[in-house]
Amino acid sequence: MARIDVERGDITTMRVDAIVNAANELLAGGGGVDGAIHRAAGPALIEASRAQAPCPTGEARITPGFALPARFVVHAVGPVWRGGGQGEAGLLAGAYMTSLHLAAEAGARTIAFPAI
Repeated sequence: MARIDVERGDITTMRVDAIVNAANELLAGGGGVDGAIHRAAGPALIEASRAQAPCPTGEARITPGFALPARFVVHAVGPVWRGGGQGEAGLLAGAYMTSLHLAAEAGARTIAFPAI
């Protein structure tokens, strides 16, 4: 049975197999959690993630973690909230589910999520 722990902290310092990045479709880094993860992982993450772009909303891609304690970074693209009538809930669920599947396929047993 899976165990879920809720922690508050800096996702870039968590010692887990994979962390999830709240990414944009270009997987190009940005502000907030996305920018913090890219800064902590180092410049190789930009190259690896951009090589897998674009990533449609509701999907995810996986890269190595490079300088992070986590072995992998899962780049999940969540929707922009537009009132709830444009399929946002399904797209968000897809981003979370794809993230879990990619991490499991890579052999990850522990994963940390930010709010996507």
